[in-house]
Amino acid sequence: MSTTLSDIPPFAAALRENVAQVIVGKSASIDLLLVALLCGGHALLEDVPGVGKTMLARALAISLGVEFRRLQCTPDLLPNDVTGVSVYRPDEGRFVFQPGPIFSSVLLVDEINRATPRTQSALLEAMGENQVSVDGNTHPLPTPFLVLATQNPVEFEGTFPLPEAQLDRFLLLVRLGYPSPSEELMMIEALIGAHPIGAIKSVVHGTQLPALQRAIWSVHVAPELRDYLVRLINALRNNPDLSLGASPRATFALFRAAQAYAALQGRDYAIPDDLKYLAEPVLAHRLLVRAESALRNRTAAAILRSVLSEVELPIT
Repeated sequence: MSTTLSDIPPFAAALRENVAQVIVGKSASIDLLLVALLCGGHALLEDVPGVGKTMLARALAISLGVEFRRLQCTPDLLPNDVTGVSVYRPDEGRFVFQPGPIFSSVLLVDEINRATPRTQSALLEAMGENQVSVDGNTHPLPTPFLVLATQNPVEFEGTFPLPEAQLDRFLLLVRLGYPSPSEELMMIEALIGAHPIGAIKSVVHGTQLPALQRAIWSVHVAPELRDYLVRLINALRNNPDLSLGASPRATFALFRAAQAYAALQGRDYAIPDDLKYLAEPVLAHRLLVRAESALRNRTAAAILRSVLSEVELPIT
């Protein structure tokens, strides 16, 4: 039996409900991670400590029923600690490859900006091509393969900012934010006795993801919306406040994310609001603000919102 778009809403609903047992009141953030899953992309979770970034990644992996590995980044972490290493076995008289933690379906890279640029670069090939090269040999990664990386935006001592090439590999950036007072009360009640992460189980089959990802291609994006997307991207590239606009990879990322988000809403077509809603999580982290504009407190997100208000939307 073939997988169709109609299979996506129940798949997503089961994941939302299960993850919500652990992460209270963050349905929008959960939906963004579902967009990344359905696009076969990767997500960067950026927020202050203690808001549930790591717990969200763990809950998602458990709910999918796929192999989950966690990599705690430190300055002394080496590339081989991520990808794996060839070990000589005297009894066999040969080198045998020992896979690293990257060989998992969901990899949580905790505090990615604490790893050195050399170690960060070990993720580039994996995130772009779903494979790693070690000692001249190429090793394919599991399918599905999702990198969820976290970083703390308020503590910079001993950190190494992610280069633009690395940031461009992340389909979207997710911020959780603090819970509301009512949500925090619900969280306290849920934590009495035992942490809910210990009670949740797998609710879907992660092996379904490749078929669901292929089904996303059938979501219709009208020519007018494609034209709007290209005009938006070009307006960002020509914006005087930006020294680096959005790449063609960003154009495709927003196009694909809009298809996935439409499918999550039970539609087989994208609408302008899909592109506008996803523009900030997909594009803002890829933009580089000019130094003189940053001194005037201009941020990438604010510049993007300004451009969104200026580029004319199609009437469909």
